[in-house]
Amino acid sequence: MDIGVEISLYPLTEGFAPLIHDFIGRLAARADLKVVGGSLGTQVFGEYERVFEALRAELRATLEARQAESGKAAFVLKVLGPL
Repeated sequence: MDIGVEISLYPLTEGFAPLIHDFIGRLAARADLKVVGGSLGTQVFGEYERVFEALRAELRATLEARQAESGKAAFVLKVLGPL
């Protein structure tokens, strides 16, 4: 089953743009996903298991990086499916 997920990342820090671009870049590097960037969020499309596998890994990587910097981040996800 194919789904779409719209993601907004709020790093809760100054100089947040590179953190957001890095997160989007890691998702976009996955050949099995279609990633569409926008000004208010990023949309990720693909097979259900693949999308959530990628999100699990990349959300964790971002949160761990923020923790190492004693920072926080908030994610907002909207899921649409099936497509």
